[in-house]
Amino acid sequence: MSATRYRRFLKLCEEWPRDETKKGRDLGTFLRQKVAAAFREGENTQISDPDKCDQMYESLARINGNVYRQRFPRVRDTSFTGVTVEECKVLLSGNMQQMDEEKKGLWKTLMERFSSKSPEDVPEKAPEK
Repeated sequence: MSATRYRRFLKLCEEWPRDETKKGRDLGTFLRQKVAAAFREGENTQISDPDKCDQMYESLARINGNVYRQRFPRVRDTSFTGVTVEECKVLLSGNMQQMDEEKKGLWKTLMERFSSKSPEDVPEKAPEK
């Protein structure tokens, strides 16, 4: 019976899409790692709680099959903030550091404008005794 569960999880991992824009944060990659850890011995792995394992598989299969997306369709392709799907993809991609650099805080911007040194080059003062 464990062999059947293992094959079902492997098939689910093959079907689960990977998002190359989310290096290190991709749900498909995370799922593959968890399945590999749970089934270390492959088909010979003994499962301590088969009901919980089956329930987890069914839940993941429903998410992968878009069951809830079809059951509860969205009226619009935006969120309450008005951000579109494309903008969300950009925000969630690995370009967050680039956006952080573009949107520096007011303090850093002022320090860069009025200082000959960048804020990173200025050593912090030691507390006086």
